[in-house]
Amino acid sequence: MTNEIQVNGKCHCGKVGIKASIKLNEVRACHCTDCQKMSGAPFRAIAVAPSNKIEITGSPKEYIKIGDSGNKRVQAFCSNCGTQLFASDIKKSSYNLRTGFLDQRNELEPKTHVFTHSSLDWIRKFQKV
Repeated sequence: MTNEIQVNGKCHCGKVGIKASIKLNEVRACHCTDCQKMSGAPFRAIAVAPSNKIEITGSPKEYIKIGDSGNKRVQAFCSNCGTQLFASDIKKSSYNLRTGFLDQRNELEPKTHVFTHSSLDWIRKFQKV
């Protein structure tokens, strides 16, 4: 059994599609404040895809966000329906796919939690993050 799987998904309106190969051990729950604010949720599940293993159809809208680290981060979403698709470094060497739009989302259980210093207090009550 391989740790790598193929994933695919489309935004809510179908204008943007993504196919990628990801490693299951690189699925994470991100608790950073950017993920909280942009997703409207206490954390966001992401799957990391290297740039040589991703195919994007359509034209996502991109927004450049300066992270707390000072690094520029590309935030991509569908310009029509607003579905959040991915974040990447400015050179797009890897993509943090938002698992919610992927057809395989049920198989993409986060293996680690990152930026837990930003976790909401009520999340910490229920699980160790």
